[in-house]
This record gives sequence, C-alpha cells and structure tokens, in this order.
Amino acid sequence: MIDFPYIKQLTRPTDSKIIMLVIDGLGGYPNPDTRKSELETANLPNLDRIAQESSCGLTNPTPFGITLGSGPGHMALFGYDPVKYLMGRGILEAIGIGMDLGKDDVAARGNFCTIDSNGCLVDRRAGRISSEDAQPLINRLDKITLEGVQVSVQLVRDYRFVLVLHGDGLGDQVSETDPQNLGVPMPEATALSEDSHTTAASANNFIAQARRSLNQRVVGNMVMLRGFSRLPSLPQMTDLYHLRPAAIASYPMYRGIAQLLGMRVLETGDSFEHQIATLEQHYSEYDFFFLHYKPADAAGEDGNFGAKVDALEKLDQHMPEILKLDPHTLVVTGDHATPSIFGSHSWHKVPLMIRSSSTRGDGVQGFSEKSMGTGSMGTVPATNTMLLSLAHADKLRRFGP
Repeated sequence: MIDFPYIKQLTRPTDSKIIMLVIDGLGGYPNPDTRKSELETANLPNLDRIAQESSCGLTNPTPFGITLGSGPGHMALFGYDPVKYLMGRGILEAIGIGMDLGKDDVAARGNFCTIDSNGCLVDRRAGRISSEDAQPLINRLDKITLEGVQVSVQLVRDYRFVLVLHGDGLGDQVSETDPQNLGVPMPEATALSEDSHTTAASANNFIAQARRSLNQRVVGNMVMLRGFSRLPSLPQMTDLYHLRPAAIASYPMYRGIAQLLGMRVLETGDSFEHQIATLEQHYSEYDFFFLHYKPADAAGEDGNFGAKVDALEKLDQHMPEILKLDPHTLVVTGDHATPSIFGSHSWHKVPLMIRSSSTRGDGVQGFSEKSMGTGSMGTVPATNTMLLSLAHADKLRRFGP
C-alpha cells in the first residue's frame, strides 16, 4: 500500500513495464436460469489462456459487505486506502474534464434524471440521453444564479455533469440527493458538518431552479447531485513507487483519479480501439500503464446480462493486441463487481490475475470468479494489488536484513 512506512525505500525503478487493465464492474453473479456468471457464460479464449499462465486470485475492494463506487474501487487498486483517501466523485469528474478549481471550490457530480408528476424518481439516468441532447440543458443550468455563490456547470458526458460552487464558507460535507431507488421522492441535500450549511442550501436552491427550468420535459426533467468534494492532497505514485505512470481512460472520472495520483493522463478517443492505439503509441515512454475498460460496468448497471457478456467478449478480442507489446507484467482485474441481475454495484469479490515472466501458472481453468478463487494468491485486499504488481515486475527490494 502507498502508506507502507518503508515503501519509498523498497521500490526501485527498473526497465520492466506494467500494464494494469481495469475492467470496470468486472465481477458478476450467476444467472438464476443457467447458474453461470457473465464471465462463465462468455467465450473468452484469450483471457482464459492468460489466466492459465498467471498467478490468480480474488480481491476484496473493502471489508466484506461494503459496496464501493468506482472512485474508491480504483483508489484501492492503486494502493490507496479508499476510506482514508475518500474523494467525492464531483472533484474527480471536474478534474477529469479539465476544470480549473481553487482550493475553496466545492464540486458535485450531477445527473439528469426523470421524475413523475408526484416528484418520485422513475429513471436515475434520464434514458442515458446523449451529450448532444444534454448540452443545451447544461447551458440552461449554467445560467442559474445563487446569492453569494458563483455557479459553474459543465457537461461530462451524456446525462452526467459537474456543478462547481465558489464562494465563502463552503464546506463539502453534504449528503447526496440521489435516493438510489426508484419510485420514491428525491431527498434534499443536508449539511453533515457545521461548515457545510451554506453548501447544502446552495445545492437545494440550484436543484429547485433546475427543476423549474426543466419542468416542460418528459425525460430529463430533474437533476440529482452527489459526491460533494474539494481538491485533496494525496501521496504521489511517481514519488513513492518510483514509476513513470500513465493513464489511458476515456471517461473523465478515471482521468481525474489518475491525474490526482500523479499519472500522466494521455489523450485518447472514446472507444477501446482508440485506447489500444494510444497504448501502442506511447508504450516506450512510460513503465506503468493504467488501461480502463468501461462497457462491462455500463451493461451491468443496466441489468443487461447479455450485453455484459458481449462487452467481455469484445474485450477478449483485443487481448492479443496488448500481449503483442510483450509487457513484463500484465495485471487484469476490476474495481468492483456489477452483477447484471442486481443492476448495480455489489460487494462480491473480483477476479485478479497477474502474468509476468516469473509466473508459470496456477493451473486454473479459465478467467471466472470460481476459477480465480482456486489460484495461488487466494483472496487479497484490493489495496495489495499494486504491491503484488510491483513484486511481479521486480520493482521491490527485499525488506529487512
């Protein structure tokens, strides 16, 4: 972990390269009809072969029973305790889209959503409206004025946006207005600390004005806010791990995480094909690559088992392109589970495999939750993933005499 007291003395720069492929929402759960998970159902010849050549196991993103968001899930994979270094999604999205933030600004992640005539939530993502449809709505929201607080609203992608509040006396300890369930009213934002009452009141005023601005719409007639946060101060991967790390991700939040941890965020396109091309183009320049794959998570959150299977199979087709680069260490895992039958993130364990020049394989049969559970690494905290990756890449000195 990044907080291991001797980490800077233990890590060392070498010529070996690490590619960490994070399959967002990787973990699944058996379909009640087939008793097979998405990974067990999918045809994954390349990932199965890599599993047979790798050290394998499962990760727990946090202690049993706690369901993580993508932000904390990724922080854990990079070795940061997601409880100690908890960051709201607002700041991650804002950094990811390149917003210029001051130390006193508070950012929140926003969603366009849909409510019925009674004010109850019927769609948390407003039918996943496109960026083209959302931009005119963003322009409306950006014109909202609040007494004593400056407002900035920018589109992230599709139904997602960032709200930034700038003013005196703003704290970031504010509850979210997403009830996480359908068919219920949306709660107001409430202050969770004495210094956050102004922020909560400003958020509620913004939402009330947004509702009036959008009330003629059938879809996307309301907004919700969550992840209120400020710029954090974090230990840097470059310093403590002695790495030249780069991040290749198309979604802003993951780019924001990478930037805050000290990674060089590489410009890339929206598709995974673009991301692979970016990896190939910059492969000689860095020794650690965070490569993000989003479609599996999106399908899981939509509750679409077949679409998640399809997303995993499409990823598998790209694995030979990654292997062609011949990385010393290839890490394949996920930030959390998103079982399709739940239609949301869950607390279940996540597969982990590490292929390096020093591994001979654990004899697992393929890349699935059950197979990974029989591997030599067993079940490990997700915060250990980074140290295990460095060890496989021969980037750790011996500890002690």
